[in-house]
Amino acid sequence: MSKYRPVPLKGFVTRDAAVMQRRAANFFRTMKLRRTVRMFSARPVPRGVIEKCILSAGSAPSGAHMQPWHFVVVSAPAVKRRIRLEAEKEEREFYRKRASKAWLKALQPLGTDAKKPYLETAPYLIVVFQRNYGVDAAGERIKHYYAGESVGIACGILLTALHHAGLATLTHTPSPMGFLRTLLGRPANERAAMIVVAGYPDKNAKVPDIERRALADIATFVE
Repeated sequence: MSKYRPVPLKGFVTRDAAVMQRRAANFFRTMKLRRTVRMFSARPVPRGVIEKCILSAGSAPSGAHMQPWHFVVVSAPAVKRRIRLEAEKEEREFYRKRASKAWLKALQPLGTDAKKPYLETAPYLIVVFQRNYGVDAAGERIKHYYAGESVGIACGILLTALHHAGLATLTHTPSPMGFLRTLLGRPANERAAMIVVAGYPDKNAKVPDIERRALADIATFVE
């Protein structure tokens, strides 16, 4: 495989400290309002918004630049219905048998259960697949490096982009998620990593009264 041709860095803007401080503070004010929403409106969302947010997610760094992700955007009501039915079946088993008592205790304050109506109500379900290996023209496998970490970064950027655009989101990871690969016709080298529910919040939406940890609790500076 030939090396990538080095080209000049373009588009990077150097800003003075005051501007950087202001931009960082403004972005934090935007992001601290991001919440996981479980009550969605059926109000349509322009497809172009979703497309640009996925392109933003696709700008994530990845191991050896393998870009080991694929986003399946589901808006068809019949398919959303099938995803909900399969997800709720797995979730019932999770709450009945698979989850430990400690796990269920940790979830209890959030009020979650096996019912997932938002999987049908929200206009878009973005199913993020992790591509564990590639396949070249000769049918040979191409190893993907740090696929899980790369897809995790892409998911973070996707959530950030959707929130920045003005949409509410929810991350859903039914366990196991093998039904998604089958239902959506994805190849054997991919596995579902996450469902990102995206849309407008319902006008009566409520969220748990939670607080996020302070900087001193989540960061250590070694100077």
